[in-house]
Amino acid sequence: MIQLENVVKKYKTANGYLTAVNDVNLSINDGEIFGIIGYSGAGKSTMIRLLNGLEKPTSGKVIVNGQNISAIRGKELRNARHKISMIFQHFNLLWSRTVEENIAFPLEIAGISKAERQKRVLELIELVGLKGREKSYPSQLSGGQKQRVGIARALANDPEVLLCDEATSALDPETTDAILDLLVSINEKLGLTIVLITHEMHVIRKICHRVAVMEAGKIVERGNVLEVFQSPKAEITQKFVSQVTETAGHKESISQMLEDYPNDQLIKLFFVGSKTEQPVISQLIREFNVDVNIVHGNISPTKSGPYGTLIVRIVGDTDHVAKAIQYLDIQGIKSEVINNAE
Repeated sequence: MIQLENVVKKYKTANGYLTAVNDVNLSINDGEIFGIIGYSGAGKSTMIRLLNGLEKPTSGKVIVNGQNISAIRGKELRNARHKISMIFQHFNLLWSRTVEENIAFPLEIAGISKAERQKRVLELIELVGLKGREKSYPSQLSGGQKQRVGIARALANDPEVLLCDEATSALDPETTDAILDLLVSINEKLGLTIVLITHEMHVIRKICHRVAVMEAGKIVERGNVLEVFQSPKAEITQKFVSQVTETAGHKESISQMLEDYPNDQLIKLFFVGSKTEQPVISQLIREFNVDVNIVHGNISPTKSGPYGTLIVRIVGDTDHVAKAIQYLDIQGIKSEVINNAE
């Protein structure tokens, strides 16, 4: 569906050339929800502009729906963009138009008849949950409702790809979840390929099938979301994962435990999928004559299944503790000894 081949994007500045995207290779499958995450300046916004042809790469290819977006121009590019829609952080609605008029706008530009426009607009209003707000103006809508208008407008031309540029960053957590649920529903109903640009790991965790992590213009890690949560390799990925797996007081609890019990084993356990439902702790206590104190725990649902972490203090005979840890490994539960709170 989407293929980036050795893509480089450089901008000329007063101080020389700035490389915003640096030799990126990436494949996004038809019908999947793919997340691109990175902090400000990572190059992710440039990436999304390359995907819809608003920017041309300095070198490399950007292929969408079998077309080399980076090579076409004029009418051919405009036609290709009809199948690549976008929603934005700040909605970008026309404030002098009602909800239905905003949604109808791209259909007007495309020359669709009034009757067909009205039919399509009503379908989209129903799809995004705005029935009853057809005649409202953007100033009369909440942030979530404005984004629903933006989504409906983006779907008007029946696109095959939906690009989301920080689409939930301006929304409160509850509204964010509602918009993410809507995107999942649209993905499933329409088979739409969705590419999400974000700096929030919660967004990735909740709806994405796969993720690419960007830093300084490069993709430093990629993979299935559950796998990335389980074994984040790059330091920046570990920081993103900690956003949703650590709670307030997490590091303080670990530091205190290491200080109070310097001779005991403090271990972090990683549970994936059905493993999160297994009574592992009670089995350790029964079978290996050890005491297990829970220091911190968290379960994070992902699109591919739940992912959980549990930090425990295991107390007992050295040999028994070693056998207990070996048992965890046999059960397919990854573990690591914690030596500090970082």
